[in-house]
Amino acid sequence: MVNFNGNITDNNNFLSVNNRGFNYGDALFETIKTSYGKILFWEDHYFRLMASMRILRMEIPMNFTMQFLEHQIQETLKSNQLENNSARVKLLIFRNEGGLYLPEVNEVSFLIKTSKLEDDFYFLNNTHYEVDLFKDFYVSPCLLSTLKTNNKAINVVGSIFAKENNLQNCLLLNTEKQVIEALNGNMFLVKDNTIKTPPLTDGCLKGVMRKQIINILKELPDYDLIEESISPFELQKADELWVTNVIIGILPVTNYRKKTYDNKVAKLLLQKLNVKLRLN
Repeated sequence: MVNFNGNITDNNNFLSVNNRGFNYGDALFETIKTSYGKILFWEDHYFRLMASMRILRMEIPMNFTMQFLEHQIQETLKSNQLENNSARVKLLIFRNEGGLYLPEVNEVSFLIKTSKLEDDFYFLNNTHYEVDLFKDFYVSPCLLSTLKTNNKAINVVGSIFAKENNLQNCLLLNTEKQVIEALNGNMFLVKDNTIKTPPLTDGCLKGVMRKQIINILKELPDYDLIEESISPFELQKADELWVTNVIIGILPVTNYRKKTYDNKVAKLLLQKLNVKLRLN
């Protein structure tokens, strides 16, 4: 069951071949984790979505309040009997059809779909997780590259490259040859007591989990957080390397080429992240 503009349906024929998200990538999405009906980090997701819609010059409906969209998500969870489970929710917003590159209207529609997740909280993944650089294409750092739009060609091709080379993930570079993020999340690097993550100006996604980790790190006196460009050379010197997103939380990388990483700080942060979820 999916939710299309407030109507719960199992009919998949409601999207037209003229849909602008399909034809031009004229769409945004939020990937959200819920736990027993609770929408994790909902305020951050909502305000990122609203800011992204403004940047793309989409008209925000008057009823698109936090409460309205939260209710729509809850109704979709109930229709799929997921209100008492953990779930992945995808909330898509696309401009209504009409026009070519230039849209005829700026009004939008929304679509919500859900799927079950097995893990209620965030757990440390101790399995082998190897990454390498994806250098076939580069991300141009700008405001658009920080948004979650349907334009994900580099992530798709990079994922195929990773599979072909028996990698679990790849790291993306911007046009300045700086490492900015993984294919499916933001990136953090640990060296001694310093933790670095690329700044948004380098072109990385404005991740919701990225924000949570930054807020937790600011409360830890033993570590210095720096938002600073990361060169490929630094990957070989790092003690730890993580991928972060709202579904997995913190996923420690185990190997990059001949380098092997620890996960001590990742383990500490996962504990604090789960405590934060329980308290909220």
